[in-house]
Amino acid sequence: MSAPVSHFAPVARFLHWLMAVMVIAMLFIGAGMAASVSERHEWLLNLHKPLGIAILLLVVVRLFVRFSTRQPGLPADLPAVQVLAARMSHLLLYGLMFCLPIVGWAMISAAGDPVMLSSSLQLPGIVPASPGTFAFLRKAHTYLAYLLFFTVLLHLAAALFHGWIRRDGVLQSMVRGKG
Repeated sequence: MSAPVSHFAPVARFLHWLMAVMVIAMLFIGAGMAASVSERHEWLLNLHKPLGIAILLLVVVRLFVRFSTRQPGLPADLPAVQVLAARMSHLLLYGLMFCLPIVGWAMISAAGDPVMLSSSLQLPGIVPASPGTFAFLRKAHTYLAYLLFFTVLLHLAAALFHGWIRRDGVLQSMVRGKG
């Protein structure tokens, strides 16, 4: 049996922080698109689509890294309800980072629009064009984005709780390596 680790692997930390920036950017871009009907909306949409697909691909890589590297354990004195909350919130974060881009892709497909990642790279549609399906997926995408926003806020609050109140090493395990 090997000794427990106290920090996440460097690649896991890199992916965590890269995706944190990307997800927060996506939430702000999405809010900007929802609040705008100007020409800026198209520019934001053209940024939103490839960033969403990048998050989808990176979450798959991140899951591979998570299951192929050793993770530090939670503090032994952490109450069971907090351990459960940590595990469930991580499952929810991974699920949302995976589902939101797929729902967005399906929504654009249902609108009958091409999913353009660049001027020359187009993804295939994943659902047939349908106004009813588009309306449903648009609402689902919005609600899932709100859920992601609130889950990210809770994740941040928990990280700060561990770093500033408990001072138990949980935050430091993702912030920096050994030393």
